[in-house]
Amino acid sequence: MFENGRRIARRAFDLGITHFDLANNYGPSPGSAEENFGLLMKKDFTPYRDELVISSKAGYLMWPGPYGEWGSRKYLVASCDQSLKRMGLQYVDIFYSHRFDPETPLEETMGALDYIVRSGRALYAGISSYNPEQTAKAAAILRQLGTPCLIHQPSYSMFNRWIEDGLLATLDKEHMGSIVFSPLAQGMLTNKYLNGIPEDSRAARHTSLDPDAITPAKVEKVKKLNEIAKSRRQSLAQMAVAWTLRHPQVTSSLIGASKVAHVEEAVGALNNLAFSASELSAIEAALK
Repeated sequence: MFENGRRIARRAFDLGITHFDLANNYGPSPGSAEENFGLLMKKDFTPYRDELVISSKAGYLMWPGPYGEWGSRKYLVASCDQSLKRMGLQYVDIFYSHRFDPETPLEETMGALDYIVRSGRALYAGISSYNPEQTAKAAAILRQLGTPCLIHQPSYSMFNRWIEDGLLATLDKEHMGSIVFSPLAQGMLTNKYLNGIPEDSRAARHTSLDPDAITPAKVEKVKKLNEIAKSRRQSLAQMAVAWTLRHPQVTSSLIGASKVAHVEEAVGALNNLAFSASELSAIEAALK
């Protein structure tokens, strides 16, 4: 598995991808993604460290007890230190608060991010999955502390459009970018599920995609979208990635790849990022 990941990462870098996004809980076992990335750095990427943007996050459960998740200063700083150790890095480029903590004052969570940046553990601070109001408050606190909130990482796809309901406007007002994740809706916005659920799919393995989500109505929408993609001379996955990038507030779109071909296909989206008004209208009609 490591060697496959190594081939994927090397090919991605050769194609111009320089951003590698991680989190403390990425696995399957928490921490293992960072450990594997640390091996990749040691074997292949150390000479290119200054060309890479490496990010990590903390917010979800990592160890038992009251300080092993959420957004306390103790958890965020300790988790950042553990992430750096796993990856063998002196710093990450971006460190995120992975989710809003309703039980911890936002001033404490943002103060921890400010400290992480000022102490040299990270170059920039970010937040993930905060709603518009939480985002505005977080940005204001960090601005007052003197460490601007650089980036927001929300989920976004044709099937998950929550950021259009206020968050994009907030990002614009706060002069923040966004790096969206799950642009392919855990694989639904690819050709994988056009004819049922393949045995090697996420849905079949009951991992990050619930098979119950692949309803006949959803498959019908995917088929319509696939025809639009064909008319654009793109795969459905390529169109789905390009579609997320049409907003000026979206600076990048994150994919997860299990094959080199997945990376190559996604990069191909860059060959056609423009959408005509009629194409956007056809997409909206297909999604109804």
